[in-house]
Amino acid sequence: GIAAIEAAPGRGAAPGHAHAIASALPGWDLAGVKWVTRRLMRIAADPARVEVTLDILTFLNDRRYDCGPMKRSAVLELVRGAINHVLDSVAPVFDDQTSGLKRVTWQTRDLLRAPAASDTGLVIDARGFPPEDEDRDSALLIKAFALGWRRFITYRMSGQRFHGCGFGPDTAGVRLDLYGASGDYIASGIDGMEVVIHDNGQDQLGQIMKQGRLVVHGDVGQAFMYGAKGGEVFILGNGAGRPLINAVGRPRVVINGTCLDFLAESFMAGDPHNGGGFVILNGVEFDDHGKVRELPTPYPGANLFSLASGGAIFVRDPHRKLVPQQLNGGEYAEVTNEDWELIRPYLQQNEQLFGIAIDDLLTVDGVKKDPAQVYRKIRPVKIAALAKSAVPDDASLKKAG
Repeated sequence: GIAAIEAAPGRGAAPGHAHAIASALPGWDLAGVKWVTRRLMRIAADPARVEVTLDILTFLNDRRYDCGPMKRSAVLELVRGAINHVLDSVAPVFDDQTSGLKRVTWQTRDLLRAPAASDTGLVIDARGFPPEDEDRDSALLIKAFALGWRRFITYRMSGQRFHGCGFGPDTAGVRLDLYGASGDYIASGIDGMEVVIHDNGQDQLGQIMKQGRLVVHGDVGQAFMYGAKGGEVFILGNGAGRPLINAVGRPRVVINGTCLDFLAESFMAGDPHNGGGFVILNGVEFDDHGKVRELPTPYPGANLFSLASGGAIFVRDPHRKLVPQQLNGGEYAEVTNEDWELIRPYLQQNEQLFGIAIDDLLTVDGVKKDPAQVYRKIRPVKIAALAKSAVPDDASLKKAG
């Protein structure tokens, strides 16, 4: 595998190399993983091969696969250490002789300059930067963007906040990758850029997001996408409480796990088939062998789509475990062919990002089924119907009297 990487160093070959390594892991021990990561670090000593090496290590960090007799946490410790080592080796920002990525640290932040034609992106080592205030590393990102940088990598994070905030309108074409323990408010207010979190996210992610893309290779915290107006979001794991409350416009979100409660409360996202928004809730997780399996329930909370007036939730619930008592202003409906054609492209993207195959999602107890047998649609009850059910008519009042 390593010889193949050395022979084909292009970034296009990285997924194949990463798949080969992941497939071999069940037969290895930690010494074997350490040997591979060290060889990858050695390959990355060549500036021309830094990015393909980073792509391979990032795949091993993000994806879920069978680690055999090893603990996943132990494998991740080696992989993440290698990612840090590779990014530590990136040429400093004041190096104008080396092409490729350039790196800024707390000590060299004042040397930030506009990108040269041969510069492919800016790497920020977050060590030493405060989690907030004007000296935070996320503020340095804004300065770099104003200078002309469009691709960013921040690593060795330890709770720093606000990454992606403050870039202004129309930021399509900008990408930000975050490694380490990112903090709150990531991707809040973004308008076109792409933010990828290569670990769990924290609270208030994607608030008032207008457009763009957010990918989280883990779980997200409280009040995720509060008041969001748009964007495409893909979450590998679970959401905490009150995700997407008061969201409007056309946010389109895939959550592969579940949420604690109050998902899409007061959702006001219009008609999903006419430019509106929706949530896909898959209710699955990975087992220790990297295989997709159902959660005990798709949604454990008592409040689902409460008081929503627009949009929809498409929930994977093949055993029909969700009950009407979990809804307050919503109703269950069959998933139509039109619905499936609407959500399938997002599930295809989800498969590309996380390796969660659509066929696996449609397979129940070993049998592949039609989408309408697996997914349920939750939509707002029409206002007139809701009012009729809430206000008794004269006949019922007389009968009660």
